[in-house]
Amino acid sequence: MLTVLRHPAIAPDAASADLPPILIAHGLYGSARNWNVIARRLSARRDVLAVDMRNHGSSPHLPTHGYPDLAADLAEVIAAEGGIADVIGHSMGGKAAMTLALTWPERVRRLVVADIAPVAYGHDQTQYIQAMRAMDLRGLEARAEADRRLALTVHDPALRAFFLQSLDLRAEGGPRWRLNFDVLEAEMPKIVGWHDPEGQFPGPALFLSGSESNYVRPENRPAIRALFPAAHFAKLAGAGHWLHADKPREFEETLRVFLDA
Repeated sequence: MLTVLRHPAIAPDAASADLPPILIAHGLYGSARNWNVIARRLSARRDVLAVDMRNHGSSPHLPTHGYPDLAADLAEVIAAEGGIADVIGHSMGGKAAMTLALTWPERVRRLVVADIAPVAYGHDQTQYIQAMRAMDLRGLEARAEADRRLALTVHDPALRAFFLQSLDLRAEGGPRWRLNFDVLEAEMPKIVGWHDPEGQFPGPALFLSGSESNYVRPENRPAIRALFPAAHFAKLAGAGHWLHADKPREFEETLRVFLDA
């Protein structure tokens, strides 16, 4: 089963007693740890579960990384946690969450898809695998030095900070990445693609995107509504693809309004 970081409800009340937990599925090269601050804030009244997706973080390294596999992983976690959840998925995690909702609609009460659409994309993300692989890990002990070395190939400091959360400096035998580079590279066409699952999810679904991102376009809406007839659409002003990092408070408030409606 996937590794789960749990954030128990801090002050549950009568209104939240019957609500299921919130499950968070991160994006490519991410981890549950990336969502710690948002998960803690969302846990004011409800339990929040953030998972390491397969081939990421502390979860199992497995030979496949297609969306049916990722959705089955999420379904297994939800089944062990009471059988139903409100599910939030960003990017790759959003496609996994959509597949989950279409395949096991009884496992999902409400769905939030952050800055991704059920379509195939033409870009490739393997250049970041090459950059992380190329980084010299010998004698590496400090995060600041890791950042300096990764800066030779990744010039965006925000991306470096994001990637470096998957670097284990204290691993037995020396620093190592908590990412299964071989499988992620081999399965990249599936990750950026879409597999056209059958079925519909009739429940409430929020497609939340950043106003500065081009991942969810107006022409994607017919495809979204065909699969999610109760879909709602919203944008966060001034946010890009990593909208939860660009506008975290606005992101949280939008989620609270939707999930508690």
